[in-house]
Amino acid sequence: MGNPQEHIVMLPYLAQGHIIPFLELARKIQERTNFTITLVNTPLNIQKLKSTQSNTSKINLVSLPFNSSDHNLPPNTETTEALSLPQVIGLFHASTSLESPFKDLVSDLTSKHGKPPLCIISDVFMGWANQVAKSLNIINVCFSTCGAYGSAAYTSVWQYLPHRSLKSDDEEFVLPGFPERCKIKRSHLHKFVRNADGTDQWSKFFQPQISLSLGSFGWLCNTVEEIEPMSLEVFRKYTKHPVWCIGPLLPPRMLDSSCNNEIFSKRGGKEPGLSPEKCLQWLDSHPENSVLYISFGSQNTISPAQMMELAKGIEESGKPFLWAIRPPIGFDLKAEFREEWLPEKFEERMSASKRGLLVHKWAPQLDILCHKSTGAFLSHCGWNSTLESLSQGVPLIGWPLAAEQVYNSKMVEEEMGVGVELTKGLESCITMNEVKRVIEMVMENEGIRKKASEIGEMIRQGAREKDGKKGSSLQAMDHFVSTLLSSSTN
Repeated sequence: MGNPQEHIVMLPYLAQGHIIPFLELARKIQERTNFTITLVNTPLNIQKLKSTQSNTSKINLVSLPFNSSDHNLPPNTETTEALSLPQVIGLFHASTSLESPFKDLVSDLTSKHGKPPLCIISDVFMGWANQVAKSLNIINVCFSTCGAYGSAAYTSVWQYLPHRSLKSDDEEFVLPGFPERCKIKRSHLHKFVRNADGTDQWSKFFQPQISLSLGSFGWLCNTVEEIEPMSLEVFRKYTKHPVWCIGPLLPPRMLDSSCNNEIFSKRGGKEPGLSPEKCLQWLDSHPENSVLYISFGSQNTISPAQMMELAKGIEESGKPFLWAIRPPIGFDLKAEFREEWLPEKFEERMSASKRGLLVHKWAPQLDILCHKSTGAFLSHCGWNSTLESLSQGVPLIGWPLAAEQVYNSKMVEEEMGVGVELTKGLESCITMNEVKRVIEMVMENEGIRKKASEIGEMIRQGAREKDGKKGSSLQAMDHFVSTLLSSSTN
């Protein structure tokens, strides 16, 4: 299907959790259509991507001029990683400065190819790309890198700021547009959302960008139609345009039952703190479904007090565990890890008894989740991590920290029944006993494991082509491409 003369331009937001699914989407479109694809971002992000791309990759990586110092940000800041909250919103606002160079780039590509791109696929946070597309008479499709529940809830909360009228943080409200059962407390929202009133810096960014994105020709969503029926119904009412579920945007091998024991290449150019081989060797020494994997994603960490209680609770549970650990909040995430943040001689004891493996900085997550010994994942519920876990039928213990994670965690527990939430945010007080209770509840519950494996099967089926029959995600991808082709000829 398709021909290389057709051309698509892709624009992810400046964050690891956005760039990786965009790259996976680019590969998927490229494989199915042979179109030329140009993925655009800032210089350092493009440089990092180039270091992970094979020489045979057909995706063109192009950088737009950007200098973080011009926007009162630390030098060489081009992703949200390791930034404080005020700096994160600074980066969001700075990203709008890419509009003019992006428009010039698309005009240049149009001249070079002799015709405009078939479409621009832009991140939900790059709503201004919609204005660029309209001014150049090109179709703009918005891509939400989270699932349908997260996309719809995030859109709903920023569009309506429903929590503004509440008197206290403990009051509940129904997410606008969702069924009555989808209630949330104001205290569940991240601090900056809780305080948003339409005049603050966060509202001033998210409200216009999401509104502009809602004016797109259609939306691509990194999910599988069968796993989120209610959320998709809500989301489609919001967008009033087609929503194509083209997920899961994971390396194809992850969706193949033989993915065990083959090492995944580095994703996003990260060096693991311990080699995948050593992690797998350690996992090999444990029984099936027995190990708890703990990670809070590429840019989150928890408070020192929470880290201490979490470690005590894990030890108390008696379960083997693999923990991707980094310094707690308030300390330099890139600095050396200090023993004082954990119970006395914790790492030494765990290592000696082979009960726990602490991987500092960055763990080879895909290899760990694909391993048959991994029995549950204590996660911040970022959407990439949630999909990776569920694609392997691994149940989740939720600890949402930022972005739309609180909605993902809610969906995992209440809509899917494939996990339990331990706590929320950085301000919560957790106890060793609560940690132990939730770990046991998830890891010893056959019902949760069974549901997780059913969802895993749905995810894999969505992406599969078997006996000439295509899964729903492959059908959605083909429908998306044929819609673009027919719209461009009209």
